[in-house]
Amino acid sequence: MQIIARSAVVLVLAFCLIFNQPTILAVSNSNSPVYNSNSNEGKKIALTFDDGPHPRYTPKILEILDKYNIKATFFVIGVNARNYPEALSQVIKMGHEVGNHTYSHKLLKAKAKEDIYREIISTEKEISKFSEAFPKLIRPPCGMYDKELIEIAEENEYKIVLWNIDTKDWTHASSECIVSNVISRVKGGDIILFHDYISGENNTCDALQIIIPKLLMQGYEFVTAGELLQNV
Repeated sequence: MQIIARSAVVLVLAFCLIFNQPTILAVSNSNSPVYNSNSNEGKKIALTFDDGPHPRYTPKILEILDKYNIKATFFVIGVNARNYPEALSQVIKMGHEVGNHTYSHKLLKAKAKEDIYREIISTEKEISKFSEAFPKLIRPPCGMYDKELIEIAEENEYKIVLWNIDTKDWTHASSECIVSNVISRVKGGDIILFHDYISGENNTCDALQIIIPKLLMQGYEFVTAGELLQNV
């Protein structure tokens, strides 16, 4: 199952790359549970990490966040949570927020509503083994969704959390490119997309060591995605 999970992640990321990345056109409004930022929150920003947990990079990222006393949001894949429970347990024990990134990381767009719901509930069950409080945050794979996911979110008080800065770390970008992708674009209210698991080399850890102190010096405050969106 571990090999299948990794292959699925690679295939979906390849799909996103071929088709010029995810659908992130929806912005928060009073009629939609979809959010990619919150400009009303001053200089608060949220770091988010997708596709973990995984023993290779998740613990390293947690060490960096702990060094700067920062809490982030980890959107976990259910099968990885099942395969690497110690990594998920560490995320939760260190006080970070956990969101739902579906069980198998398959694209949700055009899937039947019951299939989408099954992906969400299966991941919730894995997370609930370590935490009684499960935040109602969902990030669909590649940010792609349609009305079925919106209906599920509205019916169950979920928030669909996208992003407005993609670090491109999932393309195996250099740490310099990741840093530039963030520093050149960042502003208050941003939700920033990183990954704590990709196949092969991931330069996210090196980039974070540069990005975090730079943004702290610029007066930014790091919060979880849930905190950033709590008043919307």
